Amino acid sequence: MPGTLELASPETDALRQQLSALFEPMMQSLHSKAGAQFSVDILREKPVQDFIDTHAQVLDAAFSQTAMSDRMRQRLQQSDYIFSGIKTFHELNEAFPSLVDESGNRKPFEQFLNDVRKIDETYNKNYLRAEYNFVQSSAEMAGKWEQIEQDGDRYNLQYRTAGDSKVRPEHAALNGVTLPPSDPFWQTYYPPNGWNCRCTVVQVRKTKYPTTPRDEAMQRGAQATGKDTKGIFQFNAGMEQKTFPDYNPYTIKRCRDCDIAKGKLNLAFVPENELCAACRLIRQAQASRTSQRLTPQEFRTAREKAIQWADNNLATTTINGTPSKRSLVQTADGHTIGVGKAFFTETAAKAKRDPDIVHLLRTATDFNSWIPNATLDRVEAGRHHSFNFNVYTVTYQGRTIEFKCKVTDGELLYMMKFI
Repeated sequence: MPGTLELASPETDALRQQLSALFEPMMQSLHSKAGAQFSVDILREKPVQDFIDTHAQVLDAAFSQTAMSDRMRQRLQQSDYIFSGIKTFHELNEAFPSLVDESGNRKPFEQFLNDVRKIDETYNKNYLRAEYNFVQSSAEMAGKWEQIEQDGDRYNLQYRTAGDSKVRPEHAALNGVTLPPSDPFWQTYYPPNGWNCRCTVVQVRKTKYPTTPRDEAMQRGAQATGKDTKGIFQFNAGMEQKTFPDYNPYTIKRCRDCDIAKGKLNLAFVPENELCAACRLIRQAQASRTSQRLTPQEFRTAREKAIQWADNNLATTTINGTPSKRSLVQTADGHTIGVGKAFFTETAAKAKRDPDIVHLLRTATDFNSWIPNATLDRVEAGRHHSFNFNVYTVTYQGRTIEFKCKVTDGELLYMMKFI
């Protein structure tokens, strides 16, 4: 992996230094383990988990200022954690043989640590530079893909290089390729297409640029990624909502189609090698991290932020002679829905135990973006009320939203959830 650029900010560099400091306690944990064979259970140890968390934070910092939805940011952070875990597994596995000397005796810790310092230098400085840059590019392009999806095929996409003397010839071959966003070409050749790739895409009017013949585009794509013989970089970070593809320098080709890599952790699966076992353990740890519920104080803070947003952004009106806050939005099938502050408090109350509540409430504040595309799904009778509920569904930022409206004097938005 090439890597010549320094990390982007003092904060990121401090994280990198913290990561290097955590290398020693991680190696101490490895040194303390008895046994003649390496065990992936070492990944459960707190010093190792601390190391993985910090490595993931370094990568997360690459897109801390990049515009994207909360959902996309969460998915990319999950991808960083899994990548960091698998990489850490490789560091530990590579360090393990150095535990013993030529006579088969366990080395004193200081000698062992000195012998494995080069692993830290290689993985957590040299490789990390290139990985950080790649995550930065992937995240930027993932955020851009979200914007492109909102317009659908209204515009075409055009591939563009940085246009300077540093552009590698193989990437220059893709410059100017123009196709609709829905074309399968973008599943494979959407940038970045290599380490430190600076290529991008722009939306262009269909009348301004001719569409590239698809066969020609695919040939140019194959030429551009010809050095990527394993196909590691042939993925779309926005479509897959990942900073790295499942097949990357620390995994194997089969990871592309593995059920565990697809997130199906509950399927019956017997790991056939250490990498598979490590992958499963890391993904379980990642799932556990993201399923943690908010504390009561965190819940109150999230709810209050949503209510404050409603106070500041809902339209001011008068209802039955009383000043109130209520905005009106029309659905795709012609229903006019009133949105008041009660919608946010009710949504929060019903999602109190949902680990995704912060993202849910953030999405609730985007109601002007998703209600206009919603359609009526069904009518439900109120269980404890004399009125009915109209139930709508809509897809927004890759998630399906179901929301209910009280049918009284008009329709009032009652609550929403992800399904």
